[in-house]
Amino acid sequence: MMDLNELDMLPLFAEFNEDFKALPDFKTNLVVPSEVTVENLKDIFSCIDLTSLNTTDSSNDIDELCNKVAQFKSSFPDMPDVAAVCVYPVFASVLATRLKNMKVNRAVVSACFPSSQTFLDIKKEETKKAIFFGANEIDIVMSVGEFLEGNYEFVGNEIFEIKQEMGDAHLKVILETGALPDRVSIWKASLIAMEAGADFIKTSTGKMSPAATPEAAWVMTHAIKAFHKKRGKMIGFKPAGGIASVDDALLYHDIQLNVLGKNWVNNNLFRIGASRLANELIIAIKRAEGLPEPIKYF
Repeated sequence: MMDLNELDMLPLFAEFNEDFKALPDFKTNLVVPSEVTVENLKDIFSCIDLTSLNTTDSSNDIDELCNKVAQFKSSFPDMPDVAAVCVYPVFASVLATRLKNMKVNRAVVSACFPSSQTFLDIKKEETKKAIFFGANEIDIVMSVGEFLEGNYEFVGNEIFEIKQEMGDAHLKVILETGALPDRVSIWKASLIAMEAGADFIKTSTGKMSPAATPEAAWVMTHAIKAFHKKRGKMIGFKPAGGIASVDDALLYHDIQLNVLGKNWVNNNLFRIGASRLANELIIAIKRAEGLPEPIKYF
């Protein structure tokens, strides 16, 4: 088992060293699967951050997506809404207008997503502007290059500084786990983000491969568990990137449930970043209810 003793110079890592040493390797047989019920599938649907992050997106595209979210109950009155719609920051005002008076959160990516390669003052200004125009959730990418160079204080300070600009808005910090070489790196990145003020830690941007993996989710949820034990703060978890099938969604749901428990399996503390998954879940739910499968909605 890899040790963190070489990192004792940073008190945060030393504090959580024993927790890391106790972390078992991920094996699917360690995750007790949930029963596949309509209720569970609906719960997962309610945790989706319905995402559109395309280079070709326009105000009309996002307006159309939001209109579908706003009208969703008309077509599926027995279904919950998604947790949030997640778009580029320039469309924050579209979310604010089209999702007004709904419980659906208005999430935007910010701080030079997906590379995070710009100046801190620009990251802060973009974030403030997105919130001013209506966002109440912000997804940022930690400075992965600086992290890989070992500049941990720099990474944590950036996250902290951005969080200070956000008021009551929630911050999700993307670790880009596909760029991290091993599980100790994922563990360290999780701790840095949480200590710096993240409300959620998130696997991936979806812009590189690999994106979300069960192995990364396993490490991140255990880091959340250890952090809660020592700090008393409940941090959310968001897998994102490449999650398109019902089976994928169930696995991440079950990792969250097995590691963190029932109190973490709700859309206040568990999200799935996805686009195609929403339709797959609707089809699976209607099939389980013995009803005709609907046409693609989103």
